[in-house]
Amino acid sequence: MANDDHKPFLIRGYRSSDREAVRKLCCDTGFLGEPIDPVYEDRELFADFLTTYYTDHEAESCFLLEVDGEIRGYLLGSRKPLRNQLYALYQNVWLFFRALTRYFRYNQRSRRFIRWILVHGWREVPAAPRRTPHFHINLLPDARKVSTTRALMSAYLSYLYRSGEKRVYGQIITFESRRGEKMFERYGFKVLNRAEITKYKAFYPESVYLSTVIKNLETAEPLTAYSRVRE
Repeated sequence: MANDDHKPFLIRGYRSSDREAVRKLCCDTGFLGEPIDPVYEDRELFADFLTTYYTDHEAESCFLLEVDGEIRGYLLGSRKPLRNQLYALYQNVWLFFRALTRYFRYNQRSRRFIRWILVHGWREVPAAPRRTPHFHINLLPDARKVSTTRALMSAYLSYLYRSGEKRVYGQIITFESRRGEKMFERYGFKVLNRAEITKYKAFYPESVYLSTVIKNLETAEPLTAYSRVRE
């Protein structure tokens, strides 16, 4: 348990009963940290794409932020890159055909989002290491604090370190009012590459980037007092 502005929070491992809460949080933060609905209306497919592998196939690598008994953030991780990549191949085909069957029921903005994925999405994602553990981290606006982010990251990094992993990477959205790269540099990550993504152009005036950040765990400094996690 930890304190931030007198608000206690808990970092703990994922449980199967958390699945719906994680999926909801994914959609509530899917548009530059805000709800995805103005960009894409199909919350079911959006959550399937971003969370299903982690919650259903590698739950032991996932950690949650709990405040007042409610899940306010998560870190979904994977230390089995080959399994993750094979699952993604199957999942992408399956989700593509599911989206096609719903395409003409979608509103105009959702159709635009699907077209962006098909035409531009694969070209705008920056390269990432193939045989390296990775993670996705999301917190609701009221929970985005230095202490909560640090606690989630420390829990996951400690888990990887105990498992004998050598490196870890993440891909983070960055833009002018959200300088995520600088934050991850504090945790010893280095920016490997970044690419501008255009899917939010119609909704957000500034340039938006997807950055790949990587950390060497072999020379990692102590991972702070937040490494104790309740299972």
